Parts: sequence; structure tokens; C-alpha cells
Amino acid sequence: MVKLTVEIVSMQDADKFNKICSKFDCDMDLQSGKYYVDAKSIMGIFSLDLSKELILNADTDDEAKVREAFADFTKEGK
Repeated sequence: MVKLTVEIVSMQDADKFNKICSKFDCDMDLQSGKYYVDAKSIMGIFSLDLSKELILNADTDDEAKVREAFADFTKEGK
């Protein structure tokens, strides 16, 4: 399981984030507080409060691939 703190600030970011998630063959959830949604669902992403901290939970062991794909959405990548 790979966990990343991510930031989605616009609708374009949400769309780009969703498309990246869809390329992965594993389960991907986005967490905001006590709420979890499927990160591959654009409607799920929009149902969250994007102004709060978001955590991506990717059910894979390939941490390097996940970190590289989502570098634009992490504080380390910006």
C-alpha cells in the first residue's frame, strides 16, 4: 500500500489526477478526513472538500511508479 498526500486545486487538476489514476491496474482511493472515495471516479473526487488535506491510497507495492506519476500533485513534486 502506497500513501501520498496530494493537492488538487482546480477542476483541471481533478481531471488530470483522475486520468492518471485510471492508468493504474490497482485500487486507488482518495481520503479526505473520514471520507474515502474511488480515485478513479471523477464524481467521487468532486464530492470531497478539495480544500482539505487529501491522501491517495494506492493498493500497489510499486511506490516509485506512484510517486513519479503523481509528482505534480505532491508538495515534494511542486
